[in-house]
Amino acid sequence: QVQLVESGGGLVQAGGSLRLSCAASGSIISLNPLKWYRQAPGKQRELVATVIDVGDTNYVDSVKGRFTISRDNAKNMVYLQMNSLKPEDTAVYYCNGRHRFTGSTYWGQGTQVTVSS
Repeated sequence: QVQLVESGGGLVQAGGSLRLSCAASGSIISLNPLKWYRQAPGKQRELVATVIDVGDTNYVDSVKGRFTISRDNAKNMVYLQMNSLKPEDTAVYYCNGRHRFTGSTYWGQGTQVTVSS
């Protein structure tokens, strides 16, 4: 069993930065890929960023050049560095991982990010 817990959300002014963290209870190396999703009120949950175990990453177009996903297996952590934040980035952000062997998907509880104009 793996549990994921997000932290680092909050209120920030447009143009500011936040770093979201997702801590794994249990070894994070068992999860691949790791992803960040977000969901704004009235909208579908959106895949924001993906990182695979060898370090390759992928982003939704709206955050390219502004967000960076990374994983640190030694610390059982995955991060989302969010720079140049826009009001459109306001959402609840969730980390997600798929177990390498069982195929089970794990979700964190979400952390709120609010970007003011």
